Amino acid sequence: MAVISQTSIEIVQARYDDPVQARAIVDLLEVYAADPFGGAQPLQPIVRQHLVAALARREGAFSILALVDGQPVGLANCFEGFSTFRCAPLINIHDLIVLPAFRGQRLAQKMMSAVENIARARGCCKITLEVLQGNLHAQRVYAKMNYVGYQLQAEHGNALLWQKPLD
Repeated sequence: MAVISQTSIEIVQARYDDPVQARAIVDLLEVYAADPFGGAQPLQPIVRQHLVAALARREGAFSILALVDGQPVGLANCFEGFSTFRCAPLINIHDLIVLPAFRGQRLAQKMMSAVENIARARGCCKITLEVLQGNLHAQRVYAKMNYVGYQLQAEHGNALLWQKPLD
């Protein structure tokens, strides 16, 4: 783990039109995709080439970067959604990564706080995210930030995230 001492830590909302930040988004997402908790597969070349432009076109999308001494070491990709039960917008943290050498330095919490500030400014009713059952470290981080499993009534259990790939 890289020890952060006498360093500069910045948490910024990425500018999709900034080539340096755009490259950081793709490079950090590539690390996440290659991680076992991200699927252990590299990003497809078409994703690497078009991701940032596609994010820029998505209304309500934003990305948060964690910079240590100007070096991008963390990323949160977020999307605005809508809660029909609350009739209010929500934010979903879709991707959250801190480079392995910088984990344990509270950078994820700092990025999540930035996401929360944006969500509050947008009048959102909640922030959602998904986490794999086996990713206990991430679950501990999320619990420290007051995230809990989603359920409507305890007797019916927690919600499960399912998918149907359309490829």
